[in-house]
Amino acid sequence: MTRATVVTFDLSTIASIRELHELMAKTLHFPEWYGPNWDAFWDVIIGLVPMPEKLRLIGWDDFAQRFPRDAFIMKKCLTELAEEYPANASDVDYL
Repeated sequence: MTRATVVTFDLSTIASIRELHELMAKTLHFPEWYGPNWDAFWDVIIGLVPMPEKLRLIGWDDFAQRFPRDAFIMKKCLTELAEEYPANASDVDYL
């Protein structure tokens, strides 16, 4: 599996969590069966798709204020990915 070097998401334009999941699925080439929820996100990122070497999340603070629960879960997933599956983890910039 070939990893992208850098993938950037502008979270300031995200209007819903469903939109975020759809954007991630398209950009990161998630399988067609991917469902827009955090359990499915975890299942995919732990090894079904190659995560980029660097993941840039622009507008993180605003996103976290608008969607605090989802921001917490997303960050937890990405942190646990780095701890449990470091070979597939991205270096994440929360900008």
